[in-house]
Amino acid sequence: MKNLLIFIALLMVGNTVVAQEKLYLLFEFMHVDNEQEVEYSATEEFWEKIQAQRVKGGDIMGWDLWALSPGGEMQDFQYLTVTVYNDPVKMMDGSSWAHLMDRAKAAYPGMSEADLNKKLNHSSTTRDLAVRIFSEEIATTKGDFDMPIGTIAQMDMMKVGLMEYESYEKAEMEIFQPIHQKAVDSGGKANWGLIRFISPIGSDTYASHMTVSMFKDYKQALNQNINWAEGATPASTKAMQDGIALRDMKYVYMAKLIRKVR
Repeated sequence: MKNLLIFIALLMVGNTVVAQEKLYLLFEFMHVDNEQEVEYSATEEFWEKIQAQRVKGGDIMGWDLWALSPGGEMQDFQYLTVTVYNDPVKMMDGSSWAHLMDRAKAAYPGMSEADLNKKLNHSSTTRDLAVRIFSEEIATTKGDFDMPIGTIAQMDMMKVGLMEYESYEKAEMEIFQPIHQKAVDSGGKANWGLIRFISPIGSDTYASHMTVSMFKDYKQALNQNINWAEGATPASTKAMQDGIALRDMKYVYMAKLIRKVR
């Protein structure tokens, strides 16, 4: 179960940044025991102001906190943070953390450096940072959805062979993306995106890609109704079937956006 939840990420970014700018996403999955819930909530409230200063300082483009559903203790992860970058090197080499104490002081000017260090160090005791994933968004629908608090994300995790990446991604973008765009245009969903994992990858990983559908609330999510056969021809139907055959859908999960910094 732990591995199968590693890759839920989504996409969880929505159309909240400048159009056509390449997005790189760092997903961090948290295991939080029931008795840690209050402390963990306070931890993320503390970090939210620091993340806002990181955005202001140009370290990152954004940061989100998602509550995973159902998220029971035996299901390994209860929360997910997503940090948004426009530079993959900055995402992976740790350089975006170089000014952490400066950002913390800007967020909490009334606190001493010693107190800030104590607070920062306390964060790790309120949750277990269980899994870290580096990824990139490679396709998304068009629209003006700005992913407000309360947004619901449905994440479909796919396993694709390394030699089939190109064919699978082409199928998603040429066959399925236009269908999702129609759903967005008609009000059936808020956004759709395709995510490729940068690290880890390989035959032993649980998934390699994720598609993410976003909805304004659970009512919209639970009432989605895409007519996959509308306007289909024998050729397009075969192309759709061939595209589906390229991947193994491993798992579908849901998440609710509870904190956001842009």
